[in-house]
Amino acid sequence: MLTTSIFPVEATPQGGGRPVAVEAVAPPSDPRPAARPETARPVAPVRTVEQGSAARAALERSASDLSPEEQEVVEQLKARDREVRTHEQAHAAVGGEFAGSPTYTYQTGPDGNQYAIGGQVAIDVAPIPDDPEATIQKMDVVKRAALAPAAPSSQARRVAALADQQRQVALADLLALRAAARAIEQGAEAQTGPIGPVLMDRAA
Repeated sequence: MLTTSIFPVEATPQGGGRPVAVEAVAPPSDPRPAARPETARPVAPVRTVEQGSAARAALERSASDLSPEEQEVVEQLKARDREVRTHEQAHAAVGGEFAGSPTYTYQTGPDGNQYAIGGQVAIDVAPIPDDPEATIQKMDVVKRAALAPAAPSSQARRVAALADQQRQVALADLLALRAAARAIEQGAEAQTGPIGPVLMDRAA
């Protein structure tokens, strides 16, 4: 049984580059022999962060340092970044409690900055056990989330179709439960007769 589905936006690298993931920079290992306890100097984590920030800053280039071709690539990456984030945030916002947070695939531009070029949002499409009415309401939300962006992907449309199927099953279950409840109620009335007004007391 499928319990989770994904709304992907495929990564489309710009300018011939390849997608890169955000990586955590580990502190560099010390090749020197271990120092004696009284002379060892601990490595402060904050220095590693500062070094990493300096390295990233060194990679960044101002627009004046870029060639016209590189500037065009940067503008394309910025537009793609906005498009991807708007698309995925639409899924997540409408999906609410049933949707996860967007995750993105990044590409480093000529200016050293990272831009989102693809993304996805996971959403729960499992029916709610023993509660067809709640399942119907959930599938309505799932379908709206799937179709929320201006241009839903083919995968998002498949999720919307799946939500419709789950909704139809839940609706059939709900109607069956209501029919069973009416049958029980009618059977009870046939045995006891309809309940009408009764005289509480009679004056002497």
